Amino acid sequence: MDTGVYPLLPDTILFQIFLNLDHEDILAAGLVCQQWYSVSRDEFLWKEHFYQYYHLDRDVPRHPAASSWHEEFQRLYDTIPCVEVQTLREHSDQVLHLSFSHNGLLFASCSKDCTIKIWNNERSISLRHSSNMKPYNWSYTQFSQFNLDDSLLLVSGVFVGPHNSSSGEIAVISLENFELLSRVRNKPYDVFGCWLNETLLISGNLHRIGRITSCSVLWLNNAFQVTHDVESENVNVVKRLFKLQNLNASTIRTVMVADCTRHDSPDLLLDYKEQQNGAVSSTCHAGVEVQNEEGKERLGPTLEEVQEQADGGAIDGLQLFLGDLLEGRVRPVPTEQELEAKVAELFASYRTKLPEGNLLSTDGRYKKKYLIFTTGCLTYSPHQIGIKQILPHQMTTVGPVLGEERRTDEFFDSLDHVIDIHGHIIGMGLSPDHRYLYVNSRAWPSDCVISDPMQPPPIAEEIDLHVFDLKTMQEVKRTLRSHRAFTPNDECFFIFLDVSRDFVASGAEDRHGYIWDRHYNICLAKLQHEDVVNSVVFCPTDQELLLSASDDATIKVWRSPRMNRYLQAKKPKPRKLLFSWLMNHKN
Repeated sequence: MDTGVYPLLPDTILFQIFLNLDHEDILAAGLVCQQWYSVSRDEFLWKEHFYQYYHLDRDVPRHPAASSWHEEFQRLYDTIPCVEVQTLREHSDQVLHLSFSHNGLLFASCSKDCTIKIWNNERSISLRHSSNMKPYNWSYTQFSQFNLDDSLLLVSGVFVGPHNSSSGEIAVISLENFELLSRVRNKPYDVFGCWLNETLLISGNLHRIGRITSCSVLWLNNAFQVTHDVESENVNVVKRLFKLQNLNASTIRTVMVADCTRHDSPDLLLDYKEQQNGAVSSTCHAGVEVQNEEGKERLGPTLEEVQEQADGGAIDGLQLFLGDLLEGRVRPVPTEQELEAKVAELFASYRTKLPEGNLLSTDGRYKKKYLIFTTGCLTYSPHQIGIKQILPHQMTTVGPVLGEERRTDEFFDSLDHVIDIHGHIIGMGLSPDHRYLYVNSRAWPSDCVISDPMQPPPIAEEIDLHVFDLKTMQEVKRTLRSHRAFTPNDECFFIFLDVSRDFVASGAEDRHGYIWDRHYNICLAKLQHEDVVNSVVFCPTDQELLLSASDDATIKVWRSPRMNRYLQAKKPKPRKLLFSWLMNHKN
């Protein structure tokens, strides 16, 4: 057997593998078929050393698509995009984000140099178009996303307004002629924005209610901002989607849309028991994860509890609290921030619209989508993931400008589910089937108590990569670790990640990108840069191609060893061609 194909295993280990079992002993046990013995013996050896080499628990099964452990060794070496084949240096400042078109033919890059560049994904990658956003008062570009049919590109950036105030703006660029079609205000700028479908995009706006209380409004926008052949006055270019209250200086950020229609046929099941059984029972109900008196997580409030509050319990609680405060019965006397937070919480519990059904109900799943974003309830650092259903009747700009009619006492929309990470969230990404949500975070101390929302807890240098099943709303697998970050908690920063069918990759501030296998939860490769790696992205049509973007102002192109060998295959030598021609001519 050619051991040179597997450089992950030292020659001494391979030598020990094939001398580990005695041929005569196995034959004496009755395994007389030489061919069967050879195959099964090799498979047993590969399996044993696979667990040893990657330090896996024995209960981890083989990848469901693999036919042998030998094949898995080859896959985990030969198909990982870890060979640097090209370095792109066209940006003049830090490269912040990368995104691929769905067909894999183009990708876009955002940078502190305030340009959005669009590239041809060919054997040798080349620049196709570059747009400078400085004429539009942008400070830099920070995020991009192709729409579903790859005809439009959403570009998010930081807009410098009057008196040097920073806000956000979203630009839509046609990929047919690279014309700027529209610009949409986006506040705060780290909402980023996202596509809902081919022509509608989601943006944000922020309204201050108090010193630490605010309201986030998520808007549905027509990408063209111009309506053609309008038959009704109710067709708009913009419509309010959701209005959410923010407590303790928190805001809505990093919005994305998950398509629930893909959940029942995932590319890869991460629950080993579900892989074997082919199904999973859901025991989770919609609600918010909160801490009870014993410190254990529970799901709540339930719909019944919310309904009871809406019937008058919350407003009575607000009146009782204010009465106790005025009579001096509240001890210790709350600070101004604590008072504002308490009043806002009680007020919102009464002035919030009820959830529209169970988040995990399978009824209507064929049309349902989830809006996913980061938020918080204790401090301005994003430490929670909010999930809100987008129902079919909400996926259009048809109707009143401010959305559905609601009662006068319904100011805010409620969240359908909240996941508390207990740490600073710095990046999120969806698997290609939208079944799993991957979250980069830096943990808080386990015993931390937040008394001032403007003073978030310290955060760990190690980045935790959590995985959540959006079908059951449960965390699955163990947390992935290897990468690190060093930016302090009071600064705004993002480490973007990406997920392919079999792998997940992330940037890091330790000058490397990282790649893990999704099935085995093992780190497979480190991708080196000269500075912070801000973003990584797999080609959606070829997971053996990966791009990484860094503060060193470069984009690196990484291919798998297998693909690199294929692309580097030598062409026929001219001398051989000449010899063949001479022989034919002689005949």
